[in-house]
Amino acid sequence: MSKSKSVRRDFDLLEKRRLRAARWLEKGLPQAEVARRVGVHRQSVSRWAATLQKQGATGLKKAGRAGRKPRLRAEDLAALEQGLKAGPQACGYPTALWTSQRVARLIKQQTGIQYHPDHVCRILARMRWSCQRPVGRALERDAAKIAHWKKRRWPDLKKKPRGKAAPSFSSTKAA
Repeated sequence: MSKSKSVRRDFDLLEKRRLRAARWLEKGLPQAEVARRVGVHRQSVSRWAATLQKQGATGLKKAGRAGRKPRLRAEDLAALEQGLKAGPQACGYPTALWTSQRVARLIKQQTGIQYHPDHVCRILARMRWSCQRPVGRALERDAAKIAHWKKRRWPDLKKKPRGKAAPSFSSTKAA
């Protein structure tokens, strides 16, 4: 699974698929045929058939959510978002740039929950915040002077094609 995009599984849809397969298995269809109809591997149907035989259809119900429960609640995420919107300078940082270390410190200050800076990106992605790179421009930048330079000075400095070149004697080009 890639880091940037985690795969979201539809647990309700997966449960419906298992229960549909169970109905066909109870009707006596071969496992290979059920696998073909449901669109899964035969081994999955074999596992489902064993569960169906031991526990019945209730054994094929969804087990619930996958993975560890998140430590940050919805209220924590809302408070974090407010802190992020206020900006790093409101938290006492000298620049207006959020880094993963700064966000991790903000989470620790607000909630008491410590996250490694490398894992902060997952929290921000869940909040639909994306990584932004600051534009590397000087504060003293003067757009009018730059436009003037591009219009007047740059054409003089730019290389110009010379006149007609001498014929090529390369063996790859026709004379």
